[in-house]
Amino acid sequence: MRIKRSNNLSLDQFINWALYDKNSGYYMKQNPFGKEGDFVTAPNISRIFSEIITIWLITFLNSLGNPKKFNLVELGAGNGEMMKVIYLTLKNFPQYFNSCNFIIHEKSQYLIDQQKRNLNSEKITWIKNINKKYTDPTIFIANEFFDALPVKQFFKRENEWFERFVNLTNLKNVKFEEIKTNIKSIEKKLEFEISKGQKIIEYSPEAFKYLKIIGNIIEKNKGGILIIDYGYLNSKMQDTLQAVSNHKYSNVLENIGKSDITYNINFNLFQKFVNRFKNLNSIVTSQKKFLTSMGILQRAEIISKEITFSKKADLFYRIRRLIDKKQMGELFKVMLIKPKKNKFQTGF
Repeated sequence: MRIKRSNNLSLDQFINWALYDKNSGYYMKQNPFGKEGDFVTAPNISRIFSEIITIWLITFLNSLGNPKKFNLVELGAGNGEMMKVIYLTLKNFPQYFNSCNFIIHEKSQYLIDQQKRNLNSEKITWIKNINKKYTDPTIFIANEFFDALPVKQFFKRENEWFERFVNLTNLKNVKFEEIKTNIKSIEKKLEFEISKGQKIIEYSPEAFKYLKIIGNIIEKNKGGILIIDYGYLNSKMQDTLQAVSNHKYSNVLENIGKSDITYNINFNLFQKFVNRFKNLNSIVTSQKKFLTSMGILQRAEIISKEITFSKKADLFYRIRRLIDKKQMGELFKVMLIKPKKNKFQTGF
């Protein structure tokens, strides 16, 4: 892999290079999803997950007064499986299907090509820049999107802050380094205090950029963003940086460009960021509570009446993966950011 910049990269620069470099980035040259890839996301575990998201979408649209036109934007659509099921499910509700402008925001041309093959519809458009002019209510869906954005880390040592860097001078012996930094100047740039009461700071500058752009769109045009991701609600930030390869955790500094690098979202930090918006608020719950309150078990029961015993066992095994406390049920959170005036709480 060629490095065009300095051999000493801040952690977020390193992750951006490892995941999104045009020539060798992890997401730019392969399909990381499913059995053949390095990890499995909820839409690929069971299509019922995406059906439930569609039903939630319809109930949310009711809270917006069933607009004649609306935008549905999926951020980072993976192999396109979620959008495919939402698209097909909405077809059963012509009022909503005909009103919907289906949009996918995707960085990776490799994944765009795969999504287009999987979806095969002229009604879906792809955008690489999310900051476009929206005039209709816009609903964003981000399933395991934010965890894949490059993250910065800072550590407090004896009342001084140090930023984590990656030394790439010797690619056979890549190492972490810590460089002293002025945390107040970083907070000034962010217009957001993140260091108070912390010993570790872990955040994605890009995530804040997305939330700022999306927050402005929602404030202006109504709508909301539904975020589904693994993370925690504790106000104390943690070092959650990890790499995943072949469904197993691996060393972040090994197999660069061949492993996914990710972190757990601090939803408490996201809520604090949203609180900066005058007219927005956020609500958050566990994936288990969200899916069960939206009727995933009842939906599974209806489907199970028409399938063989072995398929029924497989169906409920998959549902258990999604809602079990020891699997995805508690680790994954669901967050809705919306205008304060909208009192909608279905699923939460």
